[in-house]
Amino acid sequence: MVESETRKEEYTIPLREFFDKGTTREIACRIGRLRALRRAITGRMEEINAALWSDLRKSGGEAYLTEIGMVLGEIDYHVKHLRRWVKPRRLATPLAFWPSKSRIMYEPYGVVLIIAPWNYPFQLLLEPLIGAISAGNCAVLKPSPFAPATAEVIKKIVAAVFEPGHVTVFDGEGDVVEQLLKERFDYIFFTGGPRFGQHVMEMAAKHLTPVTLELGGKSPCIVGRGANVEIAARRTAWGKFINAGQTCVAPDYVFVHEDQRTEFVEAVRLAVKRFYGDCPYESPDYPRIVHREGTERLARLMHSSGQVVVGGEVNVEEKYIAPTVLIDVESDSPIMREEIFGPILPVLTYREIDDVIRFVNKREKPLALYYFGPEREAREVLNRTSSGGACVNDTIVHLANPRLPFGGVGMSGIGKYHGKASFELFSNLRSVVKSFTFFDNHFRYAPYKHLNLLKKFM
Repeated sequence: MVESETRKEEYTIPLREFFDKGTTREIACRIGRLRALRRAITGRMEEINAALWSDLRKSGGEAYLTEIGMVLGEIDYHVKHLRRWVKPRRLATPLAFWPSKSRIMYEPYGVVLIIAPWNYPFQLLLEPLIGAISAGNCAVLKPSPFAPATAEVIKKIVAAVFEPGHVTVFDGEGDVVEQLLKERFDYIFFTGGPRFGQHVMEMAAKHLTPVTLELGGKSPCIVGRGANVEIAARRTAWGKFINAGQTCVAPDYVFVHEDQRTEFVEAVRLAVKRFYGDCPYESPDYPRIVHREGTERLARLMHSSGQVVVGGEVNVEEKYIAPTVLIDVESDSPIMREEIFGPILPVLTYREIDDVIRFVNKREKPLALYYFGPEREAREVLNRTSSGGACVNDTIVHLANPRLPFGGVGMSGIGKYHGKASFELFSNLRSVVKSFTFFDNHFRYAPYKHLNLLKKFM
């Protein structure tokens, strides 16, 4: 390698050398590192909780429910099933190629890059890492600079579990990401906004590197006329206001029948009071916006259209936005064009479910779609719309099941992970045909005298 290439690839050389040793391909190594990762996490629970409180003011309950617990569950699922997943999968072979045998082998890509956002800084960095390790790869991790306390804890955990050439953490600002993207990786996994996701894909295209993009968008919530409004409001409020709305699959806006708007809004108000008390600002269970700029953006969106009927309080210095509900929002206003990514819930009304379906289908495909109501109408909504994932009579819980692939579609993302889907995502599915020499089928050779017979066996 010439000197200029060495400088260009300076981040990945140690990992490629480590990967070439073959250690990460060993099943015992994969399972051993996953178990060690679990021990390291459980041994630093207080430190992780303190970091998530420092970065986003997450309570211990929310931190475990949405971050730590999900990571531990993912590790357990991989450890339990990995030995079965890695076995080559046998497939049938056309009779024309008898006595050959066909199978799929799962091999690691090599060195992968994982770029994580700030909103779930622990979960969204370590869950992809679990899949990468499970598949036998080496990994470079890039945490968000907006969650520095969590990044520091992750660096300690990684250093305690992995050799430097196996997994390496690079923190820093955007210039570090740009330098990493200039290098040649074997796979790139990015979680964040669509705009930077496009940039990641453009950079990856220079090396034809495969990518997974976990993005976002405006995930709709639809409350059918036959729904239990109280439960729909409570579960929508929970999904919307957890992590102060900074969740990629949070309900971005909700449609309720025009006759039920008042009832729904009042039920959301009561749910917020039940969750966070009379003053969410004082609640230890209500997080904060990640930075001042984000708080100011949300304050502008809140007043871009509609009327505040719940919440509305803002404290920019404290990075606080109260759980807020808007009504009478214009469909083409800024708050209905941008992904909100904060604790502001526009409530729109409809008369016929067909109107809602048309509204959703005219926009980019969302990361999630939620419907509350009768089973028959739920099937109709799911059959006539498209989204990365969906819940019926609930919100956001689909991403917590390691048995379900999670990801977007269209502008909300490319690729699925979690559980077995993560193992397969970070694996090259290598198709292998094994032929034998005790018999040689002459039908396949020129001059093809038995073509008609051959056609019957293909």
